[in-house]
Amino acid sequence: MASNTATTEAVVDNHAHPTDAMFIRTAVILAVITAVEVAWSYLPWGDSFAMHAAEVGGLLIMMAFKFVIVANVFMHLKFDKKLLTGIFYGGIILAVSVYVATLATFQFFSGSDLPYVK
Repeated sequence: MASNTATTEAVVDNHAHPTDAMFIRTAVILAVITAVEVAWSYLPWGDSFAMHAAEVGGLLIMMAFKFVIVANVFMHLKFDKKLLTGIFYGGIILAVSVYVATLATFQFFSGSDLPYVK
């Protein structure tokens, strides 16, 4: 039984452990990005399709960046095998693809050129 514990400790100690300071820096970075997202959503973007695409695209990019930060730091994905990390990130790519496809479907079937303009 002792050899199992020693093996587990050897595997755990194979990488550097995050410090409290790193978690605090990460929380501050996430808070700043969230504040930028909120401010971004309140900007006067105009009524054109290009401006709406820039607004939504910027929000999606910031969302994905925060996802990567949380996954790498809090879920310790940077210490996992690359295959497992790739499979995990494949989930966010699938989720965003479904989201964009759903939005495109609503625009296609709405019968309007700019369904998001009120």
